[in-house]
Amino acid sequence: MLKRLFPLICAALLAATAAQADCYADYKAKRDDPLRLHYGVSQIEGDCSPANAAASLGPRLQADGWSLLTIVGVFDANGLDSRRGSAGEYFLRY
Repeated sequence: MLKRLFPLICAALLAATAAQADCYADYKAKRDDPLRLHYGVSQIEGDCSPANAAASLGPRLQADGWSLLTIVGVFDANGLDSRRGSAGEYFLRY
């Protein structure tokens, strides 16, 4: 019995780990009067999709006076280092 359950338990654990993997989004935002633009990187909770990233990130930016223009993309932790320099002070800020 245990021999049959072991592969199922392993598969369930792997699926749970994959579902909880870190998700990040890079985005562009603006602030008006005077016009200011920025590119940033933010960690996203939940589904790692552009739609979820926009829904999650929009209110965080808006609370600080920024408007989300676009989600450039979503990625896992492997993409963080290559974006750190471009995001500057907006790296993981929101």
